[in-house]
Amino acid sequence: MTFYWAVSVIKATNQVWDFFVNGGPFMFAIVLCSVVALAVTVMKLMTLRKDRIIPDKLAGEVERFDEYLENDNLNELESEFRAGHSALSRLCTVAIRNAGRSQIEVQEAVQSSAREEIVKLNGGLPVLEVVITIAPLLGLLGTASGLTIVFRDFGADADYSQLSKGIAMALSTTIAGLAVAVPSVIAHSYFSRQIETMAARLEVVLSKVVSACHQHVFFKRSGGLG
Repeated sequence: MTFYWAVSVIKATNQVWDFFVNGGPFMFAIVLCSVVALAVTVMKLMTLRKDRIIPDKLAGEVERFDEYLENDNLNELESEFRAGHSALSRLCTVAIRNAGRSQIEVQEAVQSSAREEIVKLNGGLPVLEVVITIAPLLGLLGTASGLTIVFRDFGADADYSQLSKGIAMALSTTIAGLAVAVPSVIAHSYFSRQIETMAARLEVVLSKVVSACHQHVFFKRSGGLG
């Protein structure tokens, strides 16, 4: 049973290899696009984890920021902010450092840093957009060039079985290009939605910190962030 399974795997591998080799040079460019898209997708899955953007525990504590101020018990929170393990902690640090200024100034400082964080979150998505655009085009280009070669030798004495086989091979690049582009579109849409959701959540949570930092109670507090 194991022997037959191994033979089946080898046969399938050879068929896949033949599929890519027969697709011509454009097929290898499409394979490169697929590798890039996969690398970007894995990277975004790692960097867009919730605990790296808005940890639930820290978000809950920040939402009770007023209570911490009233009780003058911010030491633990400040330590978490200083660590900067998440986008939320870094933005809270910016808000606290601007405490005592007008609310508009605090908001502008936080918004500037938030834009920088959003740019970081979007890192890699432009690469996916390029793959989404060029993978189908490479597929069409490979098909067009393949058909050109097939029909170049077309004549009255043409072998139609070979002709149909050549057309099928030429169309393989289009199939490969679309096979790379479709998952890339899905990944891009998913990550874009994730970033949009997290950005909205950050805005809501940070509004509480900005409002609290507008109060001078926190401005000259000993041991605060400088």
